[in-house]
Amino acid sequence: MVPRGIRNHNPGNIRKGENWKGLSDKQTDSSFCVFVSPEYGIRALVKVLLTYYKKYQLNTVKKIIGRYAPPNENETESYIQSVAGMLGVLPDEVIDVSSPAVLLVLLRAIIRHENGIQPYSTEQLVEGLKLAGVMLS
Repeated sequence: MVPRGIRNHNPGNIRKGENWKGLSDKQTDSSFCVFVSPEYGIRALVKVLLTYYKKYQLNTVKKIIGRYAPPNENETESYIQSVAGMLGVLPDEVIDVSSPAVLLVLLRAIIRHENGIQPYSTEQLVEGLKLAGVMLS
């Protein structure tokens, strides 16, 4: 069975609430956004991560995932360890979320943890970054 986030083109499992660019006209999920393509779902995830970094100064995996996946809904500690491991950093180590290279790994790690798989190509992830206004050098 295809995981909910992949089925909804919402690999970050972003809840309804914002009027995201790229939302589908058919919101068939009662709790989570449905996007027109995976790239727009990836874009939304990038926007969330950049907002956490710029507006709230969340600059460690522990801070980011602690807010993104709170303990009342998730096994946050295992999520933190999983993402930190993929980034090759300690949970409290400062990371530069504005770096496209860091964002790519962060996207892959969050998508894998949220869905149990990370089925997207580098090209799809990069397109999501571009849609979010992140330019790669």
